Amino acid sequence: MSDRERQPIFNAPWPAVAATLVIVLGYLVQTFLPQNWLLQSFAFSSAGFEQGRWQLLFTAIFLHGSWAHALMNGGAALAFGTPVARYFGAAPRGAMVFLVFYLLCGGLASLGYGLVNPGSTTLMIGASGAVAGLFGAAARLIGRETPGPFFSPAVVSMTVAWIAVNLLLALVGFAPGLGNAGVAWEAHIFGYIAGLLLIGAFGRFARPQQA
Repeated sequence: MSDRERQPIFNAPWPAVAATLVIVLGYLVQTFLPQNWLLQSFAFSSAGFEQGRWQLLFTAIFLHGSWAHALMNGGAALAFGTPVARYFGAAPRGAMVFLVFYLLCGGLASLGYGLVNPGSTTLMIGASGAVAGLFGAAARLIGRETPGPFFSPAVVSMTVAWIAVNLLLALVGFAPGLGNAGVAWEAHIFGYIAGLLLIGAFGRFARPQQA
């Protein structure tokens, strides 16, 4: 068998695998800590952000409400993070760009949620906004090595479908596997748009030779 034929069954880039492990193992650690303290200290709320606790934009990404919540986000991070991590590259520079991109999409998703729900004390947790950013970025990489046009048929169809699904979740008020917890559909949409818009700029940082 030639080297070309010896392809590993699991060959996702390590930054995407790392993002998945942080989500899943992070929730494992979370289960051993006082939940009320974690939520009050690190979950995002519009009211908390308006009081100057800007760090909540990012700390909420690392908390989840259940194993189902963490595993769904972990699986999605692996699926959508794989093409993005391949585009940025697995070298230290590309991995750092992936990390910043992931966190920025999550932070902008939280910010969008806060803007739509000003003054709310409802707590929001989860990596779904950051993962939505990976999905938005991956939409522009379908069948391509570099980001495609914003208005290509594939990007437009995936964007319309993503927004429609999340508006439906807003009407229904819940999602499978989340129990009685609400769905932060606003964060999903803002995170997706952030990833869609920012993938090109971040790619130029990760791959300067192609700028």
